[in-house]
Amino acid sequence: MLNLGDKSSQSGFTLVELMIGVVILAILASVAVPSFRAWLQNTQIRNAAASILSGMQRARSEAVGRNVNVEFVLSDDSAWVVKVASSVDNIDSRPISEGSRNVQVAITPNGRDTITYNSLGGIQAANLDGSLPFTQVDVDSLDLLPQESREMRVTVGAGGAVRMCDPNAPAGNPSAC
Repeated sequence: MLNLGDKSSQSGFTLVELMIGVVILAILASVAVPSFRAWLQNTQIRNAAASILSGMQRARSEAVGRNVNVEFVLSDDSAWVVKVASSVDNIDSRPISEGSRNVQVAITPNGRDTITYNSLGGIQAANLDGSLPFTQVDVDSLDLLPQESREMRVTVGAGGAVRMCDPNAPAGNPSAC
């Protein structure tokens, strides 16, 4: 016969078992948080590079579609603008910091910030203001150590095509520059 009043077979955790579980969880969290932080920063780098890439592709397609010269401008406050070369009206613009607060952008050659696409989708030899176009943009993290960071690069080909690549990828890797 079953004795319903027997309390010796209680279910649940003891305080010692619960504390051991909390300690194990704390150890796992302390190991995982730095990796998660680096992953999050590298995602921001990739988002910023993808934003620049899409802006440059937008400028090129607008130049072909509108049959006019279109400029892509990277401003000092880490934003990009696509506009018709002879106009002050913007076609599109985005802050690079949108979703990517802790990134730094380096333009090569230094001091240049504009590319002008012609109506055939190619790069003009000189921008409307007489300056030469830039050829690449490097995006990196402000917060990560160099060995943790996954720097991205946006390059501009001679014909105007743009490509995002990883400058630290081994040769032969499709994502290598």
